[in-house]
Amino acid sequence: MPADNAVDGRLQAVMHGQCHDPFALLGRHSDDEGELVRAMLPQAEQAWLEGAGEMQRIDGSELFECRLDVSEVAGLARHYRIEWLEKRDGQRHGNISPYTFEPLIGDKDLYYFGQGRHHHAYRFLGAHPRTIDDVSGVLFSVWAPGARRVSVVGDFNGWHGLRHLMRSRGGGGVWELFVPGLQPDDLYKFEIVGPDGQLVTKIDPYALGMTLRPDTACRVVGLDDYAWGDEAWMAQREKWDWQHQPMSVYEVHLGSWQRGSDGEFLNYRDLAERLVSYLQELGYTHVELMPVMEHPLDQSWGYQVTGYFAPTARFGTPDELRHLIDRLHQAGIGVILDWVPGHFPRDDFALARFVGETLYEHPDPRRGEHRDWGTLIFDYGRAEVRNFLLSNAVYWLEEFHVDGLRVDAVASMLYLDYSRRDGEWLPNVHGGRENLEAISFLQEMNQVVHERFPGAVTVAEESTSWPMVSRPVDMGGLGFSMKWNMGWMNDTLSYFQHDPVHRRYHHHKLTFSQLYAYNENFVLPLSHDEVVHMKRSLLDKMPGDLWQKFANLRLLLGWQMTHPGKKLLFMGGEMGQWVEWDESVSLDWSLLENNSHRGIHRLLGDLNRLYRERPALHRHDFEPEGFEWLDCNDEAQSVLAFIRRDGEQHLVCLMNFTPMPREDYPVPLPWTGTYRVILNTDSAHYGGTDFGSERVVAEEITLNGWPAAARITLPPLGMLILQPD
Repeated sequence: MPADNAVDGRLQAVMHGQCHDPFALLGRHSDDEGELVRAMLPQAEQAWLEGAGEMQRIDGSELFECRLDVSEVAGLARHYRIEWLEKRDGQRHGNISPYTFEPLIGDKDLYYFGQGRHHHAYRFLGAHPRTIDDVSGVLFSVWAPGARRVSVVGDFNGWHGLRHLMRSRGGGGVWELFVPGLQPDDLYKFEIVGPDGQLVTKIDPYALGMTLRPDTACRVVGLDDYAWGDEAWMAQREKWDWQHQPMSVYEVHLGSWQRGSDGEFLNYRDLAERLVSYLQELGYTHVELMPVMEHPLDQSWGYQVTGYFAPTARFGTPDELRHLIDRLHQAGIGVILDWVPGHFPRDDFALARFVGETLYEHPDPRRGEHRDWGTLIFDYGRAEVRNFLLSNAVYWLEEFHVDGLRVDAVASMLYLDYSRRDGEWLPNVHGGRENLEAISFLQEMNQVVHERFPGAVTVAEESTSWPMVSRPVDMGGLGFSMKWNMGWMNDTLSYFQHDPVHRRYHHHKLTFSQLYAYNENFVLPLSHDEVVHMKRSLLDKMPGDLWQKFANLRLLLGWQMTHPGKKLLFMGGEMGQWVEWDESVSLDWSLLENNSHRGIHRLLGDLNRLYRERPALHRHDFEPEGFEWLDCNDEAQSVLAFIRRDGEQHLVCLMNFTPMPREDYPVPLPWTGTYRVILNTDSAHYGGTDFGSERVVAEEITLNGWPAAARITLPPLGMLILQPD
């Protein structure tokens, strides 16, 4: 059957990827001769319209049409069904036509998204199971401005880009199509003809599920199906005074914490059984999960994200991740997710050049490329890109109940000249090096999180001296809850790696942190970055013989737990892992059969419990009134003495950084009376020598400006924590 000129023009537009509104050609239409129904059915030999009979192919095309007589017009259902004989398999297939439905995305959604202020954009963009007029199916939508054509492709249409052509929703760049008959777990992608005619096939940026690498298909996933059991935790979190409460975080890479007997990944449910009990045993308040968003390369550790809304399929389904978080909450353990808004990979199936040219990335390579990492940088000045990231932050907090986001590589976002030579970067509008759009985005993200989710925290990995990272936006800060204290980490590890005989010359590396410890709300990180790339494990960094290495590691953990600031330790450090972290294998759990390694494990658990139970160790982590030096100047003997206090309640911390025991060592104290040792890192229980005082009596002797003093036996490479009786 030949087509008339108008139809032929629209047909050519469809066939050549120029069609913004396939509904103008497909579906039910009226003309001078009456009514007809058209359908685009590539790879079909024959087609039939239910209730009207066989459809006729328009010559030279994949388009079928059926003209209706009066009785057929009256009897045709609003959402009619078409059947066809498929060339691929010789089978007869059928479905309700998607071109019988009105636009479904509301104008208000489109407006707020275009303004960058739609915090739930993931609820209308992407793929969502819906029931429309009693017809079940999936509503697909994608932001692809400038595209000539967008189609949804999948197993359900043989991945053919002319089967399910989407409609453009105006100048904002959003395309949509409701496809009847689809359901959760169906696979899909978007096929896009870009502004210059480039044909690309892309994953859905808002996909809620994806297939396991090396496959890259998106999976239809529904929202709001999981029955949470953490109501008590969530209600308590709203009142959580995180600034004055203990926060000790165990950083975990789920793929290498533990593995199955044959080396396979544990799934989220297995991890819920094993990880929860392990964290309870060690007394942690929180767990930080390295990125669980979908990523194609295991070796990226999750930091090169392709599926920002999709929990990685390596460990199971989105609801199984919810189960893990639910179990952690019910056990009283908070969950922080690593979040990566600073860059994304160049993989051609993902966000890079999404419409055949730049869209999510900044179009100028001087701002849009991370040359060191081989990745791309988001265009933070584009409203829809900011909206993508903002709604992603809201998604993890709202739909997965996570308690915080640790934002990766913040420094790389703040500076336009980050890791660039002169001439390789583009100044801001004022001629400066600050990335004003990224700064504004981070401030907005922090405001949205703190306003919408009371008690949730945001933590910046920021490695420079950028001011007021963890101060409110209305004070001129970036608005983060906390910031990693990279200065403390670098100085501490540098000090500990010196042979004790030389430590007297580096004493200031330990004391310097008190000059800035309260400028920000600091977390003290001993993270995964410190035990990879030939940096050696924490235990192997320590100098000396075998005994000294273990004693030094125990002392390091004691220093971290008693220094002001919240705590973070990467997995493996709690058992004295010998080798550097390797994402491809499990931790060496057999080490816990050795007394020295088991001692590290016991000590870490006791330190966590002491930190949680004694307000003097946590209530003033961010305030100077919680810490005071008793003696910070004995570099000759490499000894530190300080107080952690909460009002009149106080603990005394004494540290000997040499392998020589200090007998009869004079220590200034705040009051006279008896002090009891409540923790000794050199205890035999922890693999030590059991050296050191157990109880001391402070007399009325002025020492170092303090009204009392006592003579104490300090263990070699050890720490004593004293409590006044």
